[in-house]
Amino acid sequence: MISFTIEQKRIDVFPGARPNTPAIYLNTYGQEGKQVFQYMRETGCPDFSLVAVSNLEWEHDMAPWDIPPIRGKDAPCTGGADGYLKLLLNQILPKAEKALPGIPSWRGIAGYSLAGLFAVYSIYQTDVFSRTASISGSLWFPGIKEYIVSHMPQKKPACMYFSLGDRECHTRNKFLKCVQQNTEALESFYRQQGIDTIFRLNPGNHFRDGVLRTAAGLQWILEQRT
Repeated sequence: MISFTIEQKRIDVFPGARPNTPAIYLNTYGQEGKQVFQYMRETGCPDFSLVAVSNLEWEHDMAPWDIPPIRGKDAPCTGGADGYLKLLLNQILPKAEKALPGIPSWRGIAGYSLAGLFAVYSIYQTDVFSRTASISGSLWFPGIKEYIVSHMPQKKPACMYFSLGDRECHTRNKFLKCVQQNTEALESFYRQQGIDTIFRLNPGNHFRDGVLRTAAGLQWILEQRT
């Protein structure tokens, strides 16, 4: 593992065993990247490199636009996704890939919760990522479904993974209760565009088995021969 910091963001780079393997960029709430990478190596998934970014301003860096707090004591989301994506592409990615063996055969972007929302949003702003994994993604986010159906990705992705916990929509919260409906609708929308997609419903609420769910999403996009 190689670690460095850019603008207070911590970047942990886990190089693949061979040159020119895929590279997946994983935005994390904590520092789950090491656990995800170790688990995937132990379970024999295809060789890849992982670049995990942490110490994010979560409700800012991962949010495409402003929304009010979704609960009484929560912070509002302040749309900083475009600014963070610029940092990721212009500074984090070039430095991270200097530590990788060879040139990535393709790049994916993935994340959990708001970072899963960011993974989907990012393909509308850049053509760098060809595969996405939105794990328990915050696709309840007001306006995101309308944005997606009215815009075109910078490059049609090869495949897209979506998952949720089966208890996530069981809430009275006016923001969160549509998450499964939105996620299933968007997965169907992308599939109708000829994109290789999957939606998986996992047991539990939003906070259950985050590392395992993330690893499952990354493994799926790695295994698709598109």
